[in-house]
Amino acid sequence: MENIVKLFFIFCVLASQAAFAKTESSLEPGMVNPGYVEQPKWFKESFLDLDEDIAEAKESGKRLMIFFYQDGCPYCKKILQDNFGQRDIANKTKDNFDVVSLNIWGDREIHFAGKTSIEKDFAANLKVMYTPTLIFFNEEGKAILRTNGYYHPAKFNAALDYVLHREDKKQSFRSYLSKVRPDKTQGKIHKELETVSSPYDFSIPSKKYRVVMFEQKQCKECDELHKEILTEEESQKQLDKLDVAVVDMWSEEKMIRPDGKSTTIKDWAKELNIQYAPSLVYFDLKGKEVFRSDAYLRAFHIQSVMEYVSSEAYKKQPNFQRYIDSRAHDLREQGVQVDLMR
Repeated sequence: MENIVKLFFIFCVLASQAAFAKTESSLEPGMVNPGYVEQPKWFKESFLDLDEDIAEAKESGKRLMIFFYQDGCPYCKKILQDNFGQRDIANKTKDNFDVVSLNIWGDREIHFAGKTSIEKDFAANLKVMYTPTLIFFNEEGKAILRTNGYYHPAKFNAALDYVLHREDKKQSFRSYLSKVRPDKTQGKIHKELETVSSPYDFSIPSKKYRVVMFEQKQCKECDELHKEILTEEESQKQLDKLDVAVVDMWSEEKMIRPDGKSTTIKDWAKELNIQYAPSLVYFDLKGKEVFRSDAYLRAFHIQSVMEYVSSEAYKKQPNFQRYIDSRAHDLREQGVQVDLMR
């Protein structure tokens, strides 16, 4: 009996080591798996047949929410703790949504809309660039709202209410959010950093990559972006490499798009599908959009996006998450302290 126990113990150790080696081998060189954050027990245990999940949610009067995450993601941890850690948000979510979590680097098989893929390919096909990313589906299997990155509790609550009360049948999320926004803000558009000013003519060639910051006056994150993040020395260094315009996404002001067509800022924002403020859209020297950051990001991520574009790294590494992991690793190798939530 003692020998059997020993053999079982050895088997468990070897299995654990093999699993660890498999996890490590799937990572980029120089990267370390920083660990998994436990998700709420009320998240759905799904067989990952999303068509079936949508049908089951409909039968129970709910809607399906897909939660894209990755291990070690500080923003995923933040939404799990700060948002789902609040009783009212957790209760509202579990009472009205079936939540299925997917790992953007995972290999589990997924069935959706008659097609089969694995998690990482499914995320790539949906162009999931940030974690967490939440996608809400209606009863017909159509994605009706996508939230990229972390939303603070008040905005997250608004997103839940938008889907819960079927506001998607009446108006866009950005229109809804502009009416219900609960945050106290400075009530201004921050123009201090502009190198391209009104009247805007984006058809004029630029010698630098251009970033257009779509913002609104009542915007807590816009205030935070300009007063805390873009004032940092590293942010200023990255901004010097770009032409900068800061526009009110609701403005009726006339402007000229990169393709030379005349329109209003509001209509251009709508055509670009700008969902909320701030959204930073990056254009190359020919006026073609090459990247956008439309998620809640702190300083290191904002600075990394700027460098990703201005250095043209996006041409070599199309996956921004891999780029940012590599950049963080290189900086740490140089002795630079990297705080992803700073």
